[in-house]
Amino acid sequence: MSDKGILIVLSGLSGAGKGTVVNRLIEKHPGEYVLSISATTRNPREGEVDGREYFFKTESEFESMIKKGDLLEHARYVNNYYGTPKKWVLDQLGANRNVILEIDIQGGFQIKELIPDAVLVFINAPSMEELRHRLEKRGTESAETINERIERGKEELVHAKKYDYVIINVDVEKSVDMLHNIVSVNKEIRTGERNMLHPSYTDLMNAVNGESENAEQPVVQSRYSIVMAASKRARQLVDGAEPLVDCDYTSKPLSVAIDEIYSQKVTILGDDEEK
Repeated sequence: MSDKGILIVLSGLSGAGKGTVVNRLIEKHPGEYVLSISATTRNPREGEVDGREYFFKTESEFESMIKKGDLLEHARYVNNYYGTPKKWVLDQLGANRNVILEIDIQGGFQIKELIPDAVLVFINAPSMEELRHRLEKRGTESAETINERIERGKEELVHAKKYDYVIINVDVEKSVDMLHNIVSVNKEIRTGERNMLHPSYTDLMNAVNGESENAEQPVVQSRYSIVMAASKRARQLVDGAEPLVDCDYTSKPLSVAIDEIYSQKVTILGDDEEK
């Protein structure tokens, strides 16, 4: 249904700027996004409130949640459990809030198995050199720890290509806008109404995933191509461009843009181009 939120699994290397992007996204779009709250067995720190920073649990309570299947994922770190409560996330999605879950890649894959329409987004720095510079600028870690993070990051990048999207965080505002566009477009292409309006929806998504057997179906390199083309076309429509499909004054520019792509009125040329 179109009135259900999107679960965004956000992963990335330490120093890539995930936290900054998330905070700015929530600030820029109030009421649309919530940051997932984890359950943990560690003791609350000064100023932390149960249900705000974390859901604080005893070890027996947490292990009971594991046995009951009440967690989307969980892990043990420094002798404490951490996990994502399933009910809280599903309740937020049902209330049409987009839930952001910051988690490592392996946890992201676990989430994808349980919630297939979750959107996996990897935030990366422009280069390892820039990543090192950002970590050194923090001044909170030793050179040895930074080197360990860099090496671990190189391993993570091997798996990052399996994510739905990779955002290179050069500019925070642009990264925020790109992440918001990704969520908006995925909401559009997920709706049952859109599927019924466009019988070729399945063929298009198969082409997006490189699985199309229809020789006449245009080859789309990635879902990123659709997001970028639709976003760019929507801006043109806002600026006064003439729609190429039937619509009325109540139609959202992004919806019209995606309609144009589905009906092949707009042809995707590359990752961020269309005509």
